[in-house]
Amino acid sequence: MAVEVYLNFNGNCREALEFYAEVFETEQPQIMTYGQMPPDPEFTLPEEAKNLVMHARLNINGSTVMFSDVLPGMPFVVGNNISLTIASKNMDEIKSIFSKLKKGGTVGMDLQETFWSKCYGNLTDKFGIGWQVNYDS
Repeated sequence: MAVEVYLNFNGNCREALEFYAEVFETEQPQIMTYGQMPPDPEFTLPEEAKNLVMHARLNINGSTVMFSDVLPGMPFVVGNNISLTIASKNMDEIKSIFSKLKKGGTVGMDLQETFWSKCYGNLTDKFGIGWQVNYDS
């Protein structure tokens, strides 16, 4: 299990990815856009969000750095656009870490199954640090 960095951008993620890939001489990233998500009848994706980056990653000198754009209308504050990510193949470990981190913090998305993971959640801990936990199947 490793702690990885997740960076959020306000509509310019693709530009940032290209910049960092060039700076660190990495491979070109594979990009998943919001428009590639499975449709959700409870949420209509705004047209302007369909080409925004939902998820991408770069390997920078042996470290995985993940990237995404925030959806239009979501809060974006420079300085608060970084979170730490824990991915584990151990479901019990994911649940335990999430339970401990949320004490005194604020849950953004409780642990739940998503289209990319059997168990994902995110929160801000009591010290103001953003965390994402993800079951890596």
